[in-house]
Amino acid sequence: MACHCARFGQRFFTMSTEAPTPHHLSTPWTGKVSKTLPHPEYPRPQFVRSEWVNLNGTWEFSQCRESRLSAVIFDQKILVPFPVESALSGVTSHVTEEDHLWYRRTFNRPAGERVLLHFGAVDFSTTVFVNGVEVGHHKGGFDPFSFDITEALISQADQELVVYATDPVDAGAQPRGKQVRSPEGIFYTSTSGIWQTVWLEPVPAISIEKAVIHADPNTGEILVNFSVRGSGVETKFEVQVLNGDVVLATAQSDSATVSVKITDPKVWSPESPFLYDLKLKLLDESGAHLDTVESYTAFREIKIATDSQGIRRIFLNGEPCFMFGPLDQGFWPDGLFTPPTDEALKYDIEVTKRLGFNMIRKHVKVEPDRWYTWCDRLGILVWQDMPSGDKSIRPEEPDIERTPESAAQFELELKAMMDALRNHPSIVCWIPFNEGWGQFDTARITDLTRAYDPTRILDSTTGWSDRGVGDMMDIHDYPGPSSPQPEEHRVAVLGEFGGLGLPVPGHMWQAENWGYQSYKTEAELTQAVIDMFAKLAKLVDEPGLAAAVYTQTTDVETEANGLMTYDRAVLKMDEAKLREAILAVYGSHK
Repeated sequence: MACHCARFGQRFFTMSTEAPTPHHLSTPWTGKVSKTLPHPEYPRPQFVRSEWVNLNGTWEFSQCRESRLSAVIFDQKILVPFPVESALSGVTSHVTEEDHLWYRRTFNRPAGERVLLHFGAVDFSTTVFVNGVEVGHHKGGFDPFSFDITEALISQADQELVVYATDPVDAGAQPRGKQVRSPEGIFYTSTSGIWQTVWLEPVPAISIEKAVIHADPNTGEILVNFSVRGSGVETKFEVQVLNGDVVLATAQSDSATVSVKITDPKVWSPESPFLYDLKLKLLDESGAHLDTVESYTAFREIKIATDSQGIRRIFLNGEPCFMFGPLDQGFWPDGLFTPPTDEALKYDIEVTKRLGFNMIRKHVKVEPDRWYTWCDRLGILVWQDMPSGDKSIRPEEPDIERTPESAAQFELELKAMMDALRNHPSIVCWIPFNEGWGQFDTARITDLTRAYDPTRILDSTTGWSDRGVGDMMDIHDYPGPSSPQPEEHRVAVLGEFGGLGLPVPGHMWQAENWGYQSYKTEAELTQAVIDMFAKLAKLVDEPGLAAAVYTQTTDVETEANGLMTYDRAVLKMDEAKLREAILAVYGSHK
């Protein structure tokens, strides 16, 4: 491979002549994508009803400058749920703030008293029409939303569904993560329009709308708070706790809060990710069945406490737990934000677990719900970033001043993210701000986040502009490693380090690529990482590092600093040696 290197700050760019054209880099799952029903699996594993209709597949599509439905000509086809810019969509088009994205398809009305239309996620502003009737509007690129479309349905078999979306990408101040209109460096190709599953769900006239579940390992209590859609009869609620087909406990209540206790509960951990199945039932006052939803939960406690050496540590289920894992961008060369298949979605987590990591930091992106379910089932701790947006600050600068509209959208989406994900036991930490990007009213946002979900720990600002709040003093050090000093009330965290690069010919997004430090062979990279992790292990004992995040799971577009190539075809280090080095970091703190 002929190449040359050029220095840019801490980053090293490597030029290679052996690389596919962007958007033509496939993964092992690209060819497995169904052209009739991609992502056929149930999209919401923590809130399952037996009856549903998947609307993924080929839709009519138009990308134009027209904002009126009556004037739109649907002259293209698109494969939903892949974003417009992706190769798997069949469109692979550049989207700007001036573009209007229109989708259309027909469907048959499912049998049911009410019909809900669900979207896993659409980026960014969405208006939905059914049979020409506007049924709802939503703003937010990462959170699920739904509309009751019953009143818009007609007697004919074919119902028309039209989705209208716009996305300013980085021309707007909304949360967007790493998406930009002109990708380069650490910023990547944008995702616009529908990028998660679209589906219909028939429900009874009175049904369970939401359930917030909390399991306390100290008491064995599972507390379920129900929300109900519809009215007209007195209701009561029932919770069954199961281990497979065996019912372990049942409780009923006339109130919307049900408490059920388990004797000698099994706790969830990366070593033993035990989940309890739940059946949540809505009954009328006579005890007749109205609605049933299947879910699951786990007994897991996360907190900050002082260990026997007087050092503040992260405690999982009452024991100190060093948390170590990769920074995970969640991008795919064929689907961008959208993985090609559920098998692909699961794969990155499986590799992370196989290598010996116990944690993933999900970086400025919110994944489809199934990703978190796989973390729950496989046993991986998740630190969840809030997607970044708006302006940035340097470490020495004060917080930015957002416009009222920008601040309101951030807070709306922050709460929506926590609402959508709060029942997943794998998620143990929320991260509102990354490296000063969009950072505003830090103390207030920290208080808001903690009050909204007091059951998890909080990394208020990962990297750069620390304000002395939250549960962590978090620094970024490339290549590193290093550690801040633990504080009286906060743990020491290395929120990003590493980024060691190795371009692999034939598996690169494009010719220009970079890593924070670049290597030429698998052996060189493996040894460099082994040496780096050996230094990291010493920091766990002194000064008392509590967690570390290595950059990163995979290469992404021009970044060549992944554990795997962007196409997931190559693990770039000797696996046995890498796993041994990772496991050695924990020492006695696992």
